[in-house]
Amino acid sequence: MYQNVALELNEQNLQQIIDQSMQTPVAISFWAPSMSETLEVNATLEKIAREYQGQFTLATVNCETQQMVASQFGVRGLPTVALFKGGQPVDGSAGPQTEQSLREMLNRHLPSPEELQLQHALALVASEDYNQALALLRQLAQKFPKNSTIELAIAECLIAAGLFDEAELILDTIPMQDQDAQYKGLIAKLELHKQAGNSPEIQQLEQKFATNPGDANIAFELAVQYSQVNRNEEALALLLEVLRRDLNFADGSAKKTMMDILAALGQGNPIAANYRRQLYSLLY
Repeated sequence: MYQNVALELNEQNLQQIIDQSMQTPVAISFWAPSMSETLEVNATLEKIAREYQGQFTLATVNCETQQMVASQFGVRGLPTVALFKGGQPVDGSAGPQTEQSLREMLNRHLPSPEELQLQHALALVASEDYNQALALLRQLAQKFPKNSTIELAIAECLIAAGLFDEAELILDTIPMQDQDAQYKGLIAKLELHKQAGNSPEIQQLEQKFATNPGDANIAFELAVQYSQVNRNEEALALLLEVLRRDLNFADGSAKKTMMDILAALGQGNPIAANYRRQLYSLLY
């Protein structure tokens, strides 16, 4: 768990802490040991800082021992809180403070909890942890509908998981102004999938299967071809029908193929979860 420790600001580290605001905002609380209300402000800021887990740095100035520093900031009364960002003062307040007033001041300049969640989700996508990212992104999409950043990240996760149809539906809704390099790259991946997934061999098998929908051998062969080009949902649907008629079809190869596809899709994949339940109902 992140532990925030308020930095004690003095003449020696003053410039260093102000410079630190170039990377992370710095909240400076001016206080005095003899004034209980300033101690309460410090405690509240420490509580908020722990919640924000490093999104801002908290520094305190003891105005009884650091009068020169306090005068440099033009402090005229206590408690006083100043917020620095980019090396410059951007906000502040003097006089009595409540937790709500302090949060309002900070929230004007810090990312919201939802923005922090989005940063985390995008980092998961960048590290190719697609299943975990997708679950978080779907939650954020409910809070922020039609957010292209979120929709593009979801589409990337879906393509990585082999859920091409859903990814295509999402990409079709991206407005023209947001069709950036990421969008074009995802469209290109979909096109490659379509080309690979519609080979002459697959087309021939599909024609045979359309003529003989009850032929388990054709269904199994087509399912294997689908799985090889990541058309996993179609492969699973065919395999499930084959197994409903014969659990040990092809000496167990159909069952093994289906279980291999489910294992490759992973536990977090919604399509895999659906077909896994149906398979287990047949087996047990």
